[in-house]
Amino acid sequence: MSLIHVKDLAKHFQILNRREGLGGAFRDLLSGNYRTIKAVDGISFDIEAGEIVGYIGPNGAGKSTTIKMMTGILKPSDGQIQINGLAPYQNRIHQAQIMGVVFGQRTQLWWDLPVIESFKILKEIYKVDQKTFDEHMGMFNELVNLKELFSQQVRTLSLGQRMLCDITASFLHNPQIVFLDEPTIGLDISVKAKMRTVIKELNQKRNTTIILTTHDLGDVEALCQRIIIIDKGKILYDGDIKRVNSLFGAYRTLKLQIGDYTDGTLQALKEKFEGQFGKVHNISVAATEEFWTDVTIDQAHTPLSDVLNFVMTNFQVSDVRIVEISMENVVRKVYDGALG
Repeated sequence: MSLIHVKDLAKHFQILNRREGLGGAFRDLLSGNYRTIKAVDGISFDIEAGEIVGYIGPNGAGKSTTIKMMTGILKPSDGQIQINGLAPYQNRIHQAQIMGVVFGQRTQLWWDLPVIESFKILKEIYKVDQKTFDEHMGMFNELVNLKELFSQQVRTLSLGQRMLCDITASFLHNPQIVFLDEPTIGLDISVKAKMRTVIKELNQKRNTTIILTTHDLGDVEALCQRIIIIDKGKILYDGDIKRVNSLFGAYRTLKLQIGDYTDGTLQALKEKFEGQFGKVHNISVAATEEFWTDVTIDQAHTPLSDVLNFVMTNFQVSDVRIVEISMENVVRKVYDGALG
């Protein structure tokens, strides 16, 4: 049997349709007017020991709800979920011994204590022997020089430092499975690189199964061999990341800040692109932020340099940024049949 087995898993929430105003609030006290939100809607997959799986999708797709069911925090509305042969919500104490969890904006460390004291408390909670504890600390010191942070209060750590400590804490008891929910959110490039190194090393040395949820496609590309794409509670794709990279790896978004921007600028930009490059499926133009226009291209069909030269020649551009394709665009293209 697979280490993680999920079959027709669903989680539905009943949400009250609230009315406006004070009078509406009083009427809502006796109201039975509820609607059902299908946060997770009949998903199935199996994950083997030692895999690193990217579990990705836009905000509200159902990623965190799935993680909470897999860790036993939430009970499913329907379907089957087994971690190492057991239902996590029925065996929470036992399952906690084989799991580690990192939620990007929440810490499991004690805010007012020095970092090393938090680690020692977790050592006692998980009944980790001194030899294993020392080996674990030694490995992290070797990877990211963690010893420098031991005497600092958790509250004084930067976001990147705290995330490194939280990942250390999640691996402290040598779990079989670690769930990483947005572990690199808000981190700079150098700290992200350290985080990825740590995750890879622990997976290779300990054969730890890792489930990674993130909006950062760079994390997924650097760490995962397999990805599961979810949206609106349903799985859109489950398979090899190489196939996704072959389709989306060449996509880039050119973010343009155009001077003298007016309501007609976006339409003029679209028309000039069609006139220059033709009406093709691999270029899209949209206004996503105030004063910024996004041009998404597929470099396999249209070189970025050609697009950049065209834009700089025909428009008064005050600023340019080049970014990878967003998670929302990946999901949209999957919906449009890009993965067949």
